[in-house]
Amino acid sequence: MGEVTVRSAFPVISPVTGKQLRVYEGMTWDEVEQAIEQAHEAFLAWRRVSIGDRARLMLRLAALLRERADHYARLMAEEMGKPIRDGRAEVQKCAWVCTYYAEQAADFLAPMPVATDARKSYVAFEPLGVILAIMPWNFPFWQVFRFAAPSLMAGNAAVLKHASNVPGCALALEALFREAGFPEHLFRTLLIRSDQVEQVIVHPRIRAVTLTGSTPAGRAVAAQAGAALKKTVLELGGSDPYLILEDADVAQAAAICAKSRLINSGQSCIAAKRFIVVEAVREPFEQLLVEHMRAARVGDPMDEGTEVGPLARHDLRDALHRQVQESLQRGARLLLGGVIPEGPGAYYPPTVLTDVPKGAPAYEEELFGPVAAVIPVRDEAEAIQVANDTVFGLGAAVFTRDEARGERIAREALEAGCCFVNDFVRSDPRLPFGGVKESGYGRELSVFGIREFVNIKTVFVGGH
Repeated sequence: MGEVTVRSAFPVISPVTGKQLRVYEGMTWDEVEQAIEQAHEAFLAWRRVSIGDRARLMLRLAALLRERADHYARLMAEEMGKPIRDGRAEVQKCAWVCTYYAEQAADFLAPMPVATDARKSYVAFEPLGVILAIMPWNFPFWQVFRFAAPSLMAGNAAVLKHASNVPGCALALEALFREAGFPEHLFRTLLIRSDQVEQVIVHPRIRAVTLTGSTPAGRAVAAQAGAALKKTVLELGGSDPYLILEDADVAQAAAICAKSRLINSGQSCIAAKRFIVVEAVREPFEQLLVEHMRAARVGDPMDEGTEVGPLARHDLRDALHRQVQESLQRGARLLLGGVIPEGPGAYYPPTVLTDVPKGAPAYEEELFGPVAAVIPVRDEAEAIQVANDTVFGLGAAVFTRDEARGERIAREALEAGCCFVNDFVRSDPRLPFGGVKESGYGRELSVFGIREFVNIKTVFVGGH
């Protein structure tokens, strides 16, 4: 079993200065077990609360998020380096998903009548219990809310194991649910190490697990949860291909591609990663992409004008640089960036690689930072082949002036869970979000997300 008395420390290291800002004290295993039991007790009462009453609290939560957007944005900037204007937008999106499920949950969870030989038969959607969420640092509020809003509206309770470098965000989230009026123990944060997660997964009160993170983390959690017969939803890594066809609006495509590559300083699972460009438009596309990437303002995340902040940790910056260097050694060419700047902070410059060959990290792996990989191809057929030549399958996009052509490719040809035409891939509460292949399984958001963590129950009433 877990350690009973020893507490781990969770230091916050500034990605801007590299200095320690504060230290949070972790939980003992006894405290973890108590929190899980309390969440279960809260669930037993919460499941009997009407959807209308749940919705009122969810709308109050949305209002608090909007009121405190600046405060939470500053907290994210401190802990993981998110540019403050991006942080505000993230908090506003959290408010949106809360409002969305407050308004839609009653319809999504309404019993579905089914005509059979019974006097009455229908499908009901009943809550499961305590759901464990294992969440990453890159969107420390949004990743949590897109799980929590539907799960709580469905009548479940939640315990959160957040990334160890955003403990302040994790505790702020717990306090926020409590301040909005939700039952005290319905949403709990567990300040524990990653090596303690398996003990939580197998705890008899935990009914299901959702994880957003790396593919290796997904494999480990899936194995542990599977051994315990717990359902999982996994949203894992991505190496999203963006196809720029010969009939694309190249100026539009380059602007959108640069924007997508630099979202959250490049630290997004659905950011554009691989730019697969038909040779006929390669030269103008590369030129414009480099211009947009070079123009992005890198700086202090607290500065309102900053577009690209530091990476969340120095080790992540160093790992990204190794991927860039190895890609160059394997034959890629450097068009922009690629040099670690002097001075403090986990900064990495917007970088563009081209002629990226198969086998290079920029072709095969996820680059979690502001690095664009250009892969030239002959035609549409080769573009699709290269796009699908990856273990990942989260997002993809295609750029063409022929909308019907783009839609056909997005729907029928690209192996990804989210496929966009002439726009960048992003999550939306109204649409299901998730991947295929090694990008995971299950769906978040929309009606599909709220039904992931319910008992889809058949009710059959016999007699005449």
